[in-house]
Amino acid sequence: MQLANRLQPLRTNVFADMDRAKARARALGRDVIDLSLGSSDLPTPPHVLEAIAQSLPDPSTHGYLLFHGTRAFREAAAQWYTQKFSIAVDPETEVLPLVGSQEGTAHLPLAVLNPGDFALLLDPGYPSHAGGVYLAGGQIYPMPLRAENGFLPVFDDVPPPVLAQARMMVLSYPHNPTAAIAPLSFFQQAVEFCQRHDLVLVHDFPYADLHFSATPPPSVLQADPQKRCSIEFFTMSKSYNMGGFRVGYAIGNAELILALRQVKAAVDFNQYRGILNGAIAALTGPQDTVQTVVDTFRQRRDVFLSALHRIGWAVPIPHTAMYVWAKLPEPWGDRSVDFCTQLVEATGVAVSPGAGFGKSGEGYVRFALVHDSAILETAVDHIASFLTQ
Repeated sequence: MQLANRLQPLRTNVFADMDRAKARARALGRDVIDLSLGSSDLPTPPHVLEAIAQSLPDPSTHGYLLFHGTRAFREAAAQWYTQKFSIAVDPETEVLPLVGSQEGTAHLPLAVLNPGDFALLLDPGYPSHAGGVYLAGGQIYPMPLRAENGFLPVFDDVPPPVLAQARMMVLSYPHNPTAAIAPLSFFQQAVEFCQRHDLVLVHDFPYADLHFSATPPPSVLQADPQKRCSIEFFTMSKSYNMGGFRVGYAIGNAELILALRQVKAAVDFNQYRGILNGAIAALTGPQDTVQTVVDTFRQRRDVFLSALHRIGWAVPIPHTAMYVWAKLPEPWGDRSVDFCTQLVEATGVAVSPGAGFGKSGEGYVRFALVHDSAILETAVDHIASFLTQ
C-alpha cells in the first residue's frame, strides 16, 4: 500500500520508542517504574468529577457540541486568564476549546504554513510541535537550547535565509523537557523579533501553575497584551490532573483563533459537554487543589534529587514542571537512547532519552516525577546498581 510521504518523519517518536522498550522489559519479567511519560498520577479534584457526574444523566449533554455551545467554557477560560494575568480576553473571538493543548500545537501549522515554509522550534522540544509542522508540509529550523544560555534560544542565531521563509515560532516555558523558565523580558524580546520578521508567535503553556518559586511564569500575552502576533495554549492536564479528559484551550490573536477554528471544524467537534462542565468547575472553583499538586511535585523533586546526589549524579535543581533534566554520566554521554533502553531492560526503570526531544537533547535524560517518593527512591537505587555494573 502506498502511503503519504508526510508520514516518514512521524514513524518514530520518543514515547513510542520507550513504549516498546518497556514492553520488552515486562516480557523479561521486570516490574516497570515508568518515569518516561509526564502523565500525572494525582487524582482529578472531587468537585470536577462531581460536575462531570451530574452531567451524565442529562440527555441535553449527549449530542454533538459545536462552537457556540461552548460559550460557558470559553467565558470561564477568559475569566481565569484575566484574573491570573490581568489580560482582557474576548471569549467570543479570542478563545477556542481544544482536545488538549497538543491539538493546538499540532493543528495550528495547517492554518499558518504553506508547504516549504519554515517553523522555528525549540531543540530539544516537545515532539508534537515538530509533528504538526511535518503534517503541514513545513520545514523545521531547530533553535538549540544550551545550559549556558539557561536553555533559552538565541534569536539572532537564526540565519537570514531561514527567516525569509519562516512563518511561525513555537516557544514553551516552563519548558519540557529541561524545566527551564523564561522571564517576561525574554517574551518581550520574542514578540519584538516575531513582529519584525512577520512571524506568528506560538506559546505552549501547560505548566503555568507548576512552579516552585514565588514568581509565577509569565504568559506570552503579558508581553503582547494587544495580541498582535501571539497565541497561547493551556491544558487542564497538569494543573487539574485531567490528562485523560483531554481538555485545553487556545487564547490569543482573533485571526489566529478563527483560522485554528476552521481547521478544527474540518477535523472534529468538541468534547462531551459534561467534560467541559468539569473543566468549568476546575477553572472557577477552589484552587487549593492546584497548590496541592505543586507541593506534591516539589516534595518529590527534593526527594529524587537528594537520592541522585547521594549516588553521585549531580543534577541542577529544577524550579518548575514535573521533570528532572539530567546530564548523563560517562560513559553514556552521547548515547541517551542506549542508556534508556538498557536501563529499563536491566532494572525496569523507564526514563526518556534526551535525543528523543531533538538533536540538542543528546547527552541528557528526562525523569518524570509521576510516582510517590518511596517509588522514586527505589528507582534511584535501581539506577545506582545499573551504573555500577
